Amino acid sequence: MEIKLDSAGKRFQYDWIFKNLNKTISEGSALAITGSNGSGKSTLLKCVAALNPLTEGKITYTYKKQNIPESEIFNYLVISAPYMELPEEFQLSELLQFHFKFKKTVEGISFTKMMDRMYLSTHKSKPISQFSSGMKQRLKLGLCLFSDVPLILLDEPTSNLDEKGLHWYLELIGDFAKGKTVLICSNDEREYGFCQNKIHIEDYKLSQRL
Repeated sequence: MEIKLDSAGKRFQYDWIFKNLNKTISEGSALAITGSNGSGKSTLLKCVAALNPLTEGKITYTYKKQNIPESEIFNYLVISAPYMELPEEFQLSELLQFHFKFKKTVEGISFTKMMDRMYLSTHKSKPISQFSSGMKQRLKLGLCLFSDVPLILLDEPTSNLDEKGLHWYLELIGDFAKGKTVLICSNDEREYGFCQNKIHIEDYKLSQRL
């Protein structure tokens, strides 16, 4: 998935979160979105996911040499973020079945293997509401990386994970993100050290008044 940001800008009331952002994110590349807390990293990610509309400019999505309309981009992406809630009334096995009604699984991985890779095999029948914050984070990341889609969006991917969880995340990226376009919002270089490109959101943040 290639993503082209053309004079992209987003404003909330009178303040520009970012403006005049021009960037082409090549197919199969990994890009980090960095910046201080509250600078607008998540806002940009939501715009790329078509969850928030741009105030100005446009985003063009190209997959296998065909333009993908913004209204259909949700079919081609997955997102893990602190503001994305899991349906806590589901058991783990039910949630996997539910999620993968809408996304294909990557080739060669069963639900059993997924649970093994997430270190959640013994919690197959447990409601998500009883999961710890770390278990939920591993589940969010697993749902993304086990999905056969060309675009992966990750916001603070190792929040609620310890040092062991960080290494687990990096292994999962190495095994399942190959050939996919990956965007990562982060202040922690350990989370995005493998990224070839970076957008520092504050380079495009203007304090402007109408």
